[in-house]
Amino acid sequence: MTVDQNRRPIGQRSRFYATYLTRVLAKSGVTPNFISFTSVIFAALAGACLFASGITQSGGDRIMLLLGGALFCQLRLLANMLDGMVAVEAGKGSPDGPIWNELPDRFADIFILVGAGYGVAALGYFDATLGWAAAVAAVMTAYVREVGKAAGAPADFSGPMAKPHRMFWITMAALISVFDPQIGPAAARVLDWAQFNAEGKGVFIAFALWLILFGSIATTFSRAARALRFLRKS
Repeated sequence: MTVDQNRRPIGQRSRFYATYLTRVLAKSGVTPNFISFTSVIFAALAGACLFASGITQSGGDRIMLLLGGALFCQLRLLANMLDGMVAVEAGKGSPDGPIWNELPDRFADIFILVGAGYGVAALGYFDATLGWAAAVAAVMTAYVREVGKAAGAPADFSGPMAKPHRMFWITMAALISVFDPQIGPAAARVLDWAQFNAEGKGVFIAFALWLILFGSIATTFSRAARALRFLRKS
């Protein structure tokens, strides 16, 4: 298979900021593997922010932590895009690059989703196992893709809950949660979720985790089905 077939389709690669950052990083001597490593750091910071947003007693601190969580989720995605661009477009790839390209992503998903799960649990809603379950399901989407690719099927980056989709939903949940003391009660009443407290804090992040959990399960099965169909026809 060609390199392009093994790369996630990302429309942002052609944008000016992406090509500019690629040139800057390539000239600076930063390796793609190091960029991949920074994605884990950003993910760990995102998870820490989402967890801390559930235990802080200060409204101002909670807003800043939620904004930080959203920002670090997007920086994780940016690093995931730039490592491949520096490796391929700038010709800085290395033999161990495929491992650095995949393995840090799995830790990144775990850090973010588990952190969000513990943040929701700290508010007295669902158990922290919600975050762990979402993380396991997210890792499985990548696992089934790699198993299929190893067997000879094309790399499948489709959804409905691929990595960009997961980061979109958790980012949006964090941003909307900035306002959830006002929005949360209405949402809780409409959905009749008695377990949410009067302020409704955490309702959107909890919803995003459930969405990621079931969406990732659906993605795992759909990718497996496509790989099986391809291998049976080949």
